[in-house]
Amino acid sequence: MTNLRWWIAGLLALATALNYLDRQSLPVVVGELQKEIPISEVEYSQMQSLFLMAYAIMYAVGGRVMDWLGTRAGYAVMIVFWSAATLLHGFATTVGELKLFRFLLGLGEGGAFPGSAKAVSEWFPARERSFAFGIFNTGSSVGAVVAPPLIALIVSSSGWRWVFYVAGALGVVWGAIWLLFYELPARHKRITAGEREYLRTQLEASAGARPRVSYLRLFAYRQVWGLLIAKFLTDSAWFFFIFWLPKYLADVRGLNIKEIGYYAWIPYALAGVGSFFGGWLSSELIRRKYSIDRSRKIALCMSAVLMPVSLGILSAPLSIAIAFFSTAMFAHQFWSTIIQTLVADMFPSSTVGAVAGLLGCVGSFGAMLFNLLVGQMVTHFHSYGQVFTISGLMHPIGFVAILLLVRKIERLA
Repeated sequence: MTNLRWWIAGLLALATALNYLDRQSLPVVVGELQKEIPISEVEYSQMQSLFLMAYAIMYAVGGRVMDWLGTRAGYAVMIVFWSAATLLHGFATTVGELKLFRFLLGLGEGGAFPGSAKAVSEWFPARERSFAFGIFNTGSSVGAVVAPPLIALIVSSSGWRWVFYVAGALGVVWGAIWLLFYELPARHKRITAGEREYLRTQLEASAGARPRVSYLRLFAYRQVWGLLIAKFLTDSAWFFFIFWLPKYLADVRGLNIKEIGYYAWIPYALAGVGSFFGGWLSSELIRRKYSIDRSRKIALCMSAVLMPVSLGILSAPLSIAIAFFSTAMFAHQFWSTIIQTLVADMFPSSTVGAVAGLLGCVGSFGAMLFNLLVGQMVTHFHSYGQVFTISGLMHPIGFVAILLLVRKIERLA
């Protein structure tokens, strides 16, 4: 197969789409689900925080699992596990069961992004890497775009439980395809001789070329601390948007499940454009002879400047509010693509899974704490105003942390 690495990027994008379809199923159907299982604002925030707690744990552990098992076997294990957890949601009858299944879902999904980061580091040289990250990261928005209308259709025809049955089955199918298709470039049977040679000469750091860096050694780098602070802040805003958007539209704007399916896909579609455009822009700047350091920072700055638009969501008419949501989610995925690329830029392939896992762990932990705070704030103030204000400022602060602590983006280990 010619250009096999781009087919692999597409397969990773599909896995990311399923990842987001699975995690978005509960937020979209929660209104229908509450007709059978009453859920308060605080209980809803606890469910999402349990997901994020497990997500944080497995993001860290999952990176090491990927380094240990290898990308092929490790990713297959993760997606089958989280797909089984998704399917179990369909059998829930109590809030306690939903909390448990939410935790299990996070435990499986936490290994997905470290796995994708490792696959990209194995198949793409630096000048193509941010675009490859943009492609697979676009899958998160594809899954989230598909989720509202698809879920609304399934709920209308078969009931909310079938949403989880269908989503879980799709992940198992992907896992089987992955096992049949994925392999390292040097051993892949479908790669052309030209592409194999191109990757051999371009990829200077293979999985076994350098020793793995321990977690303790990672904390010695101020650059890692800069990335950790940025992830802690900005993932909090992102997970608030994706978990609370459907609920906000139902509770504050008064939309029913069909209307949510009609409107809620739009911000996620723009998020996908952000993933794609962010990866393309940074790679394009490198092709125009900008340094990796400068090209990545230009992209990060652009996305950070756009995020405060979310401050206007609460007071805007519905159509303008959707536009503001869309802009904020476009900006975050633009940002996220570059942040993930920095890991592959700064560390060798043998360590990418561990570093990406550590960053994801800290980001998810921040999002877990923020989700708990959101539930308390919405219950106390009966408004989302304070939450939108905080969310809009996370990315500019994160960008400042990168400028102060990361400084120059270059290979560290």
